[in-house]
Amino acid sequence: MLLDYSACEQQYTNAYHITQALNDKRIYRIERGIYSNTPHVSELAIIQKKYPKAIFTLESAFYYHGLTTDIPGYYHIATPAKAARLKDPRIKQVYVPDKVFSFGMVEQEQEGTTIRIYDKERMLIELLRYKDKLPYDYYKEILRNYRKIVDRLDIERVQEYATVFPKSEILWRRLDEEVF
Repeated sequence: MLLDYSACEQQYTNAYHITQALNDKRIYRIERGIYSNTPHVSELAIIQKKYPKAIFTLESAFYYHGLTTDIPGYYHIATPAKAARLKDPRIKQVYVPDKVFSFGMVEQEQEGTTIRIYDKERMLIELLRYKDKLPYDYYKEILRNYRKIVDRLDIERVQEYATVFPKSEILWRRLDEEVF
């Protein structure tokens, strides 16, 4: 189980008792401000604990949804547009406007950790929005996998997302031409 510093303070009452628990190996310091009762913790769990309001998106979400076999080099996470810059070298941060930030956010079990991630329908919209910024082969692989599962997607939700995002007419055209 992962704990942040405030949870450790609640459990061990003060910094001295936290240090004793660390020395006795009852808890382990994983990284600054993150502690665990086991010495080895998945990096995904650390990222989710460290940034609890962030949502996994783009390459990370495509990978966790099984839409690509390419393992991302970074954790791609979305934060609200006015959020502070994250200074973690493992992360690529995407700023998302507040009005669409939480659209499509679901919790999903991954590597034994519950993470916040955008659903497949939202990720289809993101794929079409970032088409020009993604490598062509990568885009085509994900699009091909979406075509295989199009009958399992909630089309009404995809349409709802397409109307709320900027440049919705381009999204509608791309949906019609490339997906449906």
